[in-house]
Amino acid sequence: MSNEEVLKAVFPLLEGVDLASCMAVCKQWRDVALDDYFWKCLCAKRWPSICKKPKPPTVTYYKLYQTFYKRQQSRILPPPRISFDDLDFYIDIWTEDRLLFSEVVPGPVLQAGFKIPPSGICDKLRFHIDGPEYKMTLPVEPRFTVPMSQTVSVSVLVGRKDSNMVACVINKSVFDYIDRSAYRAMAFDFLDFSPVYPFVSGIRAWISLLFMDDGGEGVLDVFGIQMDFCDAANSKEEVLWLLDMLDWK
Repeated sequence: MSNEEVLKAVFPLLEGVDLASCMAVCKQWRDVALDDYFWKCLCAKRWPSICKKPKPPTVTYYKLYQTFYKRQQSRILPPPRISFDDLDFYIDIWTEDRLLFSEVVPGPVLQAGFKIPPSGICDKLRFHIDGPEYKMTLPVEPRFTVPMSQTVSVSVLVGRKDSNMVACVINKSVFDYIDRSAYRAMAFDFLDFSPVYPFVSGIRAWISLLFMDDGGEGVLDVFGIQMDFCDAANSKEEVLWLLDMLDWK
C-alpha cells in the first residue's frame, strides 16, 4: 500500500481540526487532505441535509466546514458615533408626594463614577462598585433619604448635544426590589429602539440607588445612583452604541 493510499484510509477517521493540522505537515499531505470528499464527510456529521444536494452550497465542502465549524469569535466594534461628551442625562426620582432628586448630569460625570467609594459601605456593595461589569455611577452630594413605606419612582431621559434630540431610557419605573444585604434598591425599564433596528428588543436599562445603613428604621440613606445595561452592554463602547440605537426624537 502506497503512502498516499495509507493517508486516504486514515484521513476519513479524523476530526476536522486534526485533518486541518495534517495539511501543514507537507505538500503531499496537504494535497490529499484537500480532497473535498473528506470535508463532505465531516459536513455530513454536522449538517446531514447540506449533503443531499449534488454540489455544496459554497464553493467546496472544505470552505463550508472552515467557515461554520465553530462559533464566530466576538467581533470588534467600530468606534461609536457618539461619546459621553455629547450626552446629558436627566434623572428624576420622586415619592408619591414629593420630588427627592432632580438633576441634569453630564455624560462625563456619570461615566467617571466614584474616584474613591465612601467609607462605611458594606463589603458586598464595595465589591459590586469595583466589579468588572461596566456601570455608570453618580455620587450623590448632598445625600437624600428614601422612605421605604412609600412608592419611589424614577425617570431617565438622555439628550444629545450634537443634534438637540432626546431619548427615553427609563419611564417612571418603580424601585420595587430592595436588597438590604447588598444595600441597593433597583428599578428597570425596557429600552425603546429606533424603527431602523426592528429586531432589537428586550434589553433593559437598570438603575440602582446605593445606600448606607444609617440606623434609621424604614429609611434609605442614598449616597449614589448607578445605571447599567449589563443585559447587553459591558463596555463603554457597547453602551454608547446601545444609546445611539435608541428612538431619538
